[in-house]
Amino acid sequence: MDGYSRINQSGVIFSRVDREDVRGPQHIREHTLLYINSGKVEIRFGNQLTVAEAGDCVFLRKDFRVVMDAWSPVDGAPFRSIALYFCRKFLLSYFRTLSRDKLPLDAEPSPNPVLKIPAGPGLESLFLSLTPYLDSADTLPPEVAWMKRIEGLRCVLAADRNFYASLFDFTQPWKIDLLSFMEENYMFDLSIPDLARYTGRSLSSFKRDFKKVSELTPEKWLVNRRLEEAHRLLAESGCKVGVAMVESGFKDPAFFSRAFKRKFGYPPTATPGQAQGRRR
Repeated sequence: MDGYSRINQSGVIFSRVDREDVRGPQHIREHTLLYINSGKVEIRFGNQLTVAEAGDCVFLRKDFRVVMDAWSPVDGAPFRSIALYFCRKFLLSYFRTLSRDKLPLDAEPSPNPVLKIPAGPGLESLFLSLTPYLDSADTLPPEVAWMKRIEGLRCVLAADRNFYASLFDFTQPWKIDLLSFMEENYMFDLSIPDLARYTGRSLSSFKRDFKKVSELTPEKWLVNRRLEEAHRLLAESGCKVGVAMVESGFKDPAFFSRAFKRKFGYPPTATPGQAQGRRR
């Protein structure tokens, strides 16, 4: 993209847009603390809309897909932002420094993947110290980037104790609920190992835990849930079969057609809503 730059310096990401806005879906792969230096960003998740302008901070939970629209300021200046990535290795390292008897085990992860962080002296001083690197050719030293991420992480944890559960979901007390996560993400192209990792489990513990909540294997649960969604789309909206297939998470038309007929007793083209859609 012309006029767009994004530089990752040891987990600190400096972004700048000079001549055009950035819009579209984003897959949040790591927990992220996003600071808007100039311009505005709108982040949508379902019916939730979060607006952040210059000086605002937003926390984005990993493993969610959001729609993010960023605009440059009206005065023609570039859109600029700074993001701190909190990857699993970084979080594990920090977690080992915490006193276990002081952990808030009653903390619960927020159902919202996008949360604004209240402004405060800690955040203001943190991003003020990083702002000069936005327009500089100098490289942020890795050890400095690490310390700045530690500062950001502490600010997030100080803002709300429930962030402990969201950030340190690799520990047993805050292990992500399997069915809730799969219900929210079944339509995406995630493998079973991906699902295990995203819910804070090894593959073997994922399969073992899944047996406790479902009589189906994870693979069969995904196929069954996608078929139910495809059937709903076809019956209620009369949309095209190909659209229902993709929206529900299938990629292979032949497999989709066979599985659909095996489950419902008729092909997807014969679903009542789909038939009505063809007659209109």
